[in-house]
Amino acid sequence: MEPQLTGSLRVVFILIILLSTGSSENDQDLKFCGTWHHGKGLSLSLNLSPGCNGISISANKSSLSIDGQITAQCSRSDVIPLHQYGLESEEKSDFCLYWEPLLDQLKLQVGGQNLTVCWPASLRGSCCTDLSNGPNEPEATYGISNGMIGTDIITHKTFIAYKFNGRTINCELLCDQASHGSTRIATIKDTGGNARDPCAHTFEVEMEDDFRGYNVTSPATKGISEKSPTSVHLPPALRQAAKNTSKVVCTFFRNNSLFQDGLKEFRVLTDVVGITVEKEVIADLSEPIRIGFHHDVIPKKNSRKCVSWDTRKDPVQVKWLEDGCVTRQRGAEHTECLCNHLTYFSVLVQLEPRPVRHLLALTTITSLGCIVSVISCAALIIFLCRKRRSKEQSISIHLGLAVSLAFLNLLFFFTGILANMGGESLCTWVGAGLHYALLSSFTWMGMEVFHTFWLVYMIFSHPPNPHLWNLVGFVLPAVPIIILAAVGDIYGLREVVPSDDISNPYLMCWMKDTMKALLAHYVTNMMVLAILVISGIVMLLMVYRKIRTRDEWRQNRVAFLSIWGLSCLFGTTWGLTFLDFGPLSDFILFLSCTLNSFQGFLLMLRFYMLEWMRKQAGDSALSSNSTGSTRQHMLQYQEKS
Repeated sequence: MEPQLTGSLRVVFILIILLSTGSSENDQDLKFCGTWHHGKGLSLSLNLSPGCNGISISANKSSLSIDGQITAQCSRSDVIPLHQYGLESEEKSDFCLYWEPLLDQLKLQVGGQNLTVCWPASLRGSCCTDLSNGPNEPEATYGISNGMIGTDIITHKTFIAYKFNGRTINCELLCDQASHGSTRIATIKDTGGNARDPCAHTFEVEMEDDFRGYNVTSPATKGISEKSPTSVHLPPALRQAAKNTSKVVCTFFRNNSLFQDGLKEFRVLTDVVGITVEKEVIADLSEPIRIGFHHDVIPKKNSRKCVSWDTRKDPVQVKWLEDGCVTRQRGAEHTECLCNHLTYFSVLVQLEPRPVRHLLALTTITSLGCIVSVISCAALIIFLCRKRRSKEQSISIHLGLAVSLAFLNLLFFFTGILANMGGESLCTWVGAGLHYALLSSFTWMGMEVFHTFWLVYMIFSHPPNPHLWNLVGFVLPAVPIIILAAVGDIYGLREVVPSDDISNPYLMCWMKDTMKALLAHYVTNMMVLAILVISGIVMLLMVYRKIRTRDEWRQNRVAFLSIWGLSCLFGTTWGLTFLDFGPLSDFILFLSCTLNSFQGFLLMLRFYMLEWMRKQAGDSALSSNSTGSTRQHMLQYQEKS
């Protein structure tokens, strides 16, 4: 038999199986996958409307199109650029289209990303299912090859389009069939009372003018205790916020498998609850909606958080977000969510817990180091102020570093206390102040590096005016703080979860745990820190090359004090932050906390030891003019004014 005829018979045989299966068992959903052959400038074209006439998936050189009528409520016409998904680096891209009629949800997976085309909704009446393969378009260079339904290949040829015809069926009947199979997803409109093991329930609540709140409870289903259903409390503030309608719809989805997309470190543990008001966006409620989730026992080592699936944040790729929800743990099996808006809600549980180990010990060391450093910096400031009468210009730089470190350690010591006392509003200001103090300290350390280079390699040049140092060290760090504060939602209350008891997190004022704040952290903190550490290490090597042949270097205490002192001044100890991984992560973390929190004390010790060495030596090379000079202290030069 010829290969072409064999291939055609195989396609016919597969289609017969698919059609017969769909007729007898209601092949309710659709999973169509293929390979898109394309060029550059790619986009996704959507043209969907309610109905059950069928769906067409077509492709050309620049566009992947989804057209048809298979949805119950979703109506969407849009063109979405796909350049951000990296598809244009190749000439072809694999994709899959998923249709779930019982949720009225259509999703596209392309370029490693899951894009929700139509979001889950409360169905009313009929579902479009039994999607059967219709006539395909002719072959072409650009189009879709390796078309598959589920795991069955339709053809390896490249077609412009694939078409699927649908059939209308009662959603309630389809749910009854699904509840006896592996898939348990459906929507049944309820007015109260129990139902026959459905996969989801929809409740409509009429809010009268004198609405005083209402409690909605999900019906008991198999495997779930009747004493522990999911409950929703609708506050009176919801009636005031809903201006155009008095009806609110609550939908309880029992099957949460379709809500797991894009989650790697977390999973949706409980029911998914959808709360909507038709044709209105409800946000910033004066009184939050309370949702009580009952679930399996969550160990203390696994963190949990209330999240919402807000489709307005990203019209293409929906993500679980913590914004607008507060988590209250009512025990190992009960979590309460307080949310100030309407959308889909659930509880995320961390699969691989990553809380901070030894948090109590680290907090104790850091607090002790901060208070010691504040006292030490105060003593160092007094010491340096007395030496300002000398003609040495490095005194102003050392003084600026001492002031910024004192401010940083003082704020960090009180950040936990202020977080518990003032909450989110106060933490916005304290977090911004702490960030400013950190950037200011990094800036002064960077100027120590620059000034040392100036003294060592530009001996015949005069360094910049001391007033310029103050402008750079105290004013420049305020610029990114002002920008981030204007952007908003960066600074606030931050929870640090301990490994031994995640239900009792340590509160502090810092940057929030959001993607926007994380981006700001990497740009303003980690990038500046990387530049500081690299330049500090380079400067240490340059200083070593300069002084290693001098007689003074042979004195062990002078050599040790030189490198140790410059390491503190140049901020190289902060480089331990980048080594917090692997089997030595705990040791590195303790070492980093100790050195950086006691940095003010170490700097004070350095200057006082150098002063003591000067008095002991009585050498003109360590005259009174050399107290603050990096070149004189570290290189043992005599600076002539």
